[in-house]
Amino acid sequence: VAARFGGGDAGANARLRKAVSDAKAANMPNDTIDRAIKRGTGELEGVSYDEITYEGYGPGGVAVMVDSMTDNRNRTVAEIRHIFSKNGGNLGASGSVGYLFDKKGYIVVEKSAKPEYELFEVVTDAGAEDLRDDEDNFEIITAPESFDAVLDAVKKAGVEPQLAEIEMVPQNYIKLAGVEAKQMLKLMESLEDHDDVQKVSANFDIDEADMT
Repeated sequence: VAARFGGGDAGANARLRKAVSDAKAANMPNDTIDRAIKRGTGELEGVSYDEITYEGYGPGGVAVMVDSMTDNRNRTVAEIRHIFSKNGGNLGASGSVGYLFDKKGYIVVEKSAKPEYELFEVVTDAGAEDLRDDEDNFEIITAPESFDAVLDAVKKAGVEPQLAEIEMVPQNYIKLAGVEAKQMLKLMESLEDHDDVQKVSANFDIDEADMT
């Protein structure tokens, strides 16, 4: 998909470059990666996939965004709608909840990798918006257009991130408890287990006591 939308040259396609890096980290063979790129650019015949983001509401009015990749739009939307309905939610129209999230670059590194003052200088010089302290890790927040530059700067500084991706960050969170909390966790689990779903974002908060 990254090759189809941005071309097959990883040097000029940052999204493809990250996809290739992730595939290699998962020990995917080079020939498999090459075939996937060629299918994306149309050089090889194969199943065509579309990226679709579904928006809806979970229990308690929680906003949910579901990023998917599918070869059959009708099948996927029907199955996603069923998952929402079965777990106390409902699938909404495009744009119904997207305005409740901000698209941000999100990079996580271990605190032991580099002193905070050094890392702060590296990432802010590269265009990061914020560096946050989160127990054992540092969280680096960027604008989407600065993500690649900041990630490259982190790696050039000798730090290998634990996580690096573009995320939909909620502007506010809805606190859930009891039955609604359990329903929401089940909804998230069911969506994340769906074969076509790549990522699920939602603006809820649950106390640890309700996580079991």
